[in-house]
Amino acid sequence: MELVLFLSSGLFMGWSLGANDAANVFGTAVGTRMVKFRTAALVCSVFIILGAVVSGAGAAHTLGRLGAVNALPGAFTVAMAAGLTTFWMTRLRIPVSTSQAVVGAIIGWNLYADTVTDTRSLGSIVTTWVACPLLAAGVAAAVYVLLKRAILRRKPHLLEMDAFTRLSLLAAGAFGSYSLGANNIANVVGVFVPDNPFRELHVLGLAITGAQQLFALGGLAIAVGVFTYSERVMKTVGSGLLHLSPLAALVVVLAHSITLFLFASEGLEHFLASRGLPTFPLVPVSSSQAVVGAIIGIGLLKGGKGIRYGALGEISLGWVTTPLVAGVTAFVLLFVVENVFDRHVYRDVSYRVDAAVIEKLAGEGITDPGLHQLRDRTRVNSERLQRDLKRGTKLGTREILAVIDRSQLGLWHVDPAVVARGLDRDWFTPGQIAAVREISGRSYERRWRLRDDLAVVTSEWRPLPATKLNRIRNNELELKLEFLEQTFLVRPLDEEAGEDGLSDGAEATQRAPAAAHGSNSTSSR
Repeated sequence: MELVLFLSSGLFMGWSLGANDAANVFGTAVGTRMVKFRTAALVCSVFIILGAVVSGAGAAHTLGRLGAVNALPGAFTVAMAAGLTTFWMTRLRIPVSTSQAVVGAIIGWNLYADTVTDTRSLGSIVTTWVACPLLAAGVAAAVYVLLKRAILRRKPHLLEMDAFTRLSLLAAGAFGSYSLGANNIANVVGVFVPDNPFRELHVLGLAITGAQQLFALGGLAIAVGVFTYSERVMKTVGSGLLHLSPLAALVVVLAHSITLFLFASEGLEHFLASRGLPTFPLVPVSSSQAVVGAIIGIGLLKGGKGIRYGALGEISLGWVTTPLVAGVTAFVLLFVVENVFDRHVYRDVSYRVDAAVIEKLAGEGITDPGLHQLRDRTRVNSERLQRDLKRGTKLGTREILAVIDRSQLGLWHVDPAVVARGLDRDWFTPGQIAAVREISGRSYERRWRLRDDLAVVTSEWRPLPATKLNRIRNNELELKLEFLEQTFLVRPLDEEAGEDGLSDGAEATQRAPAAAHGSNSTSSR
């Protein structure tokens, strides 16, 4: 019952996403009256749910690098803050990026929990907030010129052109909706996957996994948002910035889809890298910014006279304020949830640099005399360890993040009962499943020891050299390892448990994971 209550914030986030982001794929079509709102809402809803169920498991997890929300009440609060921010912007008829809202809310959680924010990942994401609309504008201008030349050569009949434009808008909108569901469902319910209450179902000979049921529920929440509240933002995008012709509306949708594809396709990156060509960074980009950039690109191509700069200014202001508002909202709500409702919004995680950690880092090429001066002292959060590393070593940002990761204390118990129930055979290979069974019953204070033991059993748990050609395989492997770590995490170790707890790799006495997950203590920050 408690999980259902916490899940409600994710569903609210899904509703807000549907109310706002449906405009990115059908706003220009509805705004130019080439497609009726009800038709657009129906097609959008169906393909959003399909995208969430069929391809939701492969959604990008770059946002997760900014901060790992490690408690269910915290995940509830972060999703609620992002949803409230998106809803507020929607009320103002401003097309806002839900990814920006999630980024701001996660950083708010990091600040409240004294957790380090990965500034490299944050920098990459923020850079795309500028690059995405600029690239979309360039793509839209190029596609508009090429398509217009093709039409002049073909010289179709007016009715033929009208039918082509309407069908093309529906087809492009359907593809965009599918991508929206596949790529954004992780922002809606992804934080709830480790505590997923649904179990596998068999209907008409088809197996529907618990994750697919969770994604379907999130997809339905997005669809409800599309039907109930998206018309306002659709009209703002479709006609509020620039009066668009039907042809221009089609170009905007195409440019939006192409831009997202360039930043999101691992297959394209692999294709370009294998031929020695430059690649696009695989980071989450805003579909709202892509659509607005495409509209502005067409407007500038026509001389810029028809652009409503007042509306553009309001949208740009929304882009700037969204992460700030979401971050402040998340921080305030986290304080209220923890102190008023007495719910722990994060689990305490301690860190200790010891001889084993220094040896592990040396094997990875990370050495510094200052590390020995920081040995054998437990720090109550990653922020304190980061400050000590910056003062006491000459390590760079990437090396400091590696030290923090290797120094984390916890208790990961490979529960034989969980292993006996089996892992997802459609995702894990037989060799990977056999390796998990091999280490069944062991417990670890360091998660990198869990990874090392798996890699010793089979090379299928070992990452390949970090090249662009190997990125797809390594990213999938990382997702599998993170899933195992979440599955077998009994509890983080506080300072006392870290000193008296189990030694690395030693077998543990049986503990009830459910009870352990419920024991959260409050740290002094």
